[in-house]
Amino acid sequence: MKLYRDTGWKAKSNQFLYVQSIMKNLVPDRLANFDFAKHNAEQRLVWDSFRRGEPTRVPIVLGTNTRYFMFDPAANPERLTFQAYSENPDVMFDALLRFQRWSRFNLLQDAELGLPERWDFAPDFQNYYEAAWLGCAIHYFDGQVPDTLPDFADAPERVMEKGVPDPFGGLMAQVLEYYQHFCQRAAKETYLGRPIRIGIPGGGAGTDGPFTVACNLFGPTFVCEAIAAEPERLHQLLDFITEATIVRITAWRKLGGIPIPQDWFWFADDSIAMISTPMYREHVLPFHRRIYDKFATSQGRFIHLCGDSTRHFKTLRDELNIQSFDTGFPVNFGALRQELGPKVQIHGGPHIEFLRTATPVAIREEVRRILQTGVLDDGGLFVLREGNNLAPLTPLANTEAMYHAGREFGNQTLSRK
Repeated sequence: MKLYRDTGWKAKSNQFLYVQSIMKNLVPDRLANFDFAKHNAEQRLVWDSFRRGEPTRVPIVLGTNTRYFMFDPAANPERLTFQAYSENPDVMFDALLRFQRWSRFNLLQDAELGLPERWDFAPDFQNYYEAAWLGCAIHYFDGQVPDTLPDFADAPERVMEKGVPDPFGGLMAQVLEYYQHFCQRAAKETYLGRPIRIGIPGGGAGTDGPFTVACNLFGPTFVCEAIAAEPERLHQLLDFITEATIVRITAWRKLGGIPIPQDWFWFADDSIAMISTPMYREHVLPFHRRIYDKFATSQGRFIHLCGDSTRHFKTLRDELNIQSFDTGFPVNFGALRQELGPKVQIHGGPHIEFLRTATPVAIREEVRRILQTGVLDDGGLFVLREGNNLAPLTPLANTEAMYHAGREFGNQTLSRK
């Protein structure tokens, strides 16, 4: 039985006419006359030296997801909506291919550009997947990504009444159906003459973190009040969320043949920005430890934290052996480097709203300032990116200003003593 709604958005018999209508509305590619071979050779050398711990210059990347493409007319000229995208696997499949192609011909960064040897992607259910799997309703808001509301705020323990959900049940049953449908299409189709490979969805193999999921399920007000007034109650809920997370990730990684444990395993938990480090140590760290101990080797543990959570970074490094931090927000990069040392990877850069609204000249100056804070001292491992998640309608002249400034001021052969 199909779990998705057949919107009739694109009948196969009309596929050619549909694609033609899109192509007529496309803005010319920004990198239409670009030397992809030269760029790709250089970016490989940049990343090879970075991974060896001897960076020649700062790698520069752009963090994007479907939100960026969906709300940019240049990438989405037919104004495809998130609801249409999310409720039909063929719509999602085709859109993900088009967005990948657009990115490779328009976003200048240290990534492989131009046509790939193979297209790699996975079904995409955004950051609502965990709360929805655990029982929250999905809502489609105009001009925003799909989301959930804290449906268990009135009675948090209700989320545990039926025990840990089936890792392939609820929303994840739809994710599995999309994954299988994607694999079937990929086995018999190509795109622009290149084969397609489908990966395990991030919604299966990863997590946004138990504390953040608790905020999604119960609301941040309850979570913050409980951490102070009813910590044992919160611990019981976090224990359930963590166990459910481990069960789900284990099942999906086995489905995809992903190693357990794995080098460079990572997850996020943005909501720990709301609490103090002593609170983090007592109430959240034990649950993070369970996840890392299950899925991560000692090599390259990584975490993404939106907001300013830098007060927790030393604890995360020392207690969990985190070796790479995606800051997700502009922070004091020089102070962070002094605290963590040169071998810990730090990812970050200009605020996304600044990147969207400032002039290219101002962006160049901000990149210069960041790279001269001391974050590169002694060959410090730093990846320059927007902070965090490129905003729709950010001018490409601005992202290119960040890229060129990163190349200009990010020569790390000069920063090693």
